[in-house]
Amino acid sequence: MMCSKPFLFTKFHYIIALILLVSAGCASNRKLTVREQKVNKIINTSKTFMGTPYRYGGTSARGMDCSGLLLISFKSADISLPRSAREQSKIGKPVSIQQLRRGDLVFFATKKRGRKVSHAGLVTEIKGKRSVKFIHASSSRGVIEDNLYSSYYKKAFVKARRPVF
Repeated sequence: MMCSKPFLFTKFHYIIALILLVSAGCASNRKLTVREQKVNKIINTSKTFMGTPYRYGGTSARGMDCSGLLLISFKSADISLPRSAREQSKIGKPVSIQQLRRGDLVFFATKKRGRKVSHAGLVTEIKGKRSVKFIHASSSRGVIEDNLYSSYYKKAFVKARRPVF
């Protein structure tokens, strides 16, 4: 039986398309590690509070402060954190600003004097070397996401930590 060229051409493209579909499916079906699952839960929980007004000492949708946001978000993944930003800045392992990953904690000195930790946030997205989004409770704007590399936060940055879980 003879095959015509159009049939071979079509069959070749069908095989290539099938290979591409199978290989694309394999990459998207990768199982998330336990850490990745927890980080996703923490970040998703923190984002449910977007727009929540700032309230010193608050830990609810009626109002919250920066450390309260982290406390509640991590609690959703059954992870306990200390209550204050200063105490939260002591947990986990230190990471440099260049090593940041989703789920890392970032700490800032936002008071006029000194370099003591007074503010905290959670890294939500890394888009590139100069675009690292973090969520936090701003005293003037409530719960929002900002870029770590904005002039204000880059200057106020003190350190970052990776919680161990």
